[in-house]
Amino acid sequence: MIKSSLIKKLLKNNPHLIQKDIEIIVDTVLENIGETLSSNGRVEIRGFGTFSVRHRNARNGRNPRTGEKVVVPAKNVPMFKPGKGVRDRLNYKS
Repeated sequence: MIKSSLIKKLLKNNPHLIQKDIEIIVDTVLENIGETLSSNGRVEIRGFGTFSVRHRNARNGRNPRTGEKVVVPAKNVPMFKPGKGVRDRLNYKS
């Protein structure tokens, strides 16, 4: 799902709101998640999952096209761990 389809779905489920308000809400939530992660914080949405930051150490890599060795610098990467509700929905068997 992309951001515009999320906004359309929220608009459909909340006809009392206007599209501009929903866009502001979605932008605010995503911006706050990004700001929290950029300060090495953790965001937990109960029933959905947890966003966190993990550190990856520097390592030696290889350019797949040329085979040349390349040093990949250390970096922080965002991680998502799905909550039990999401895992149950994905693995539901009828």
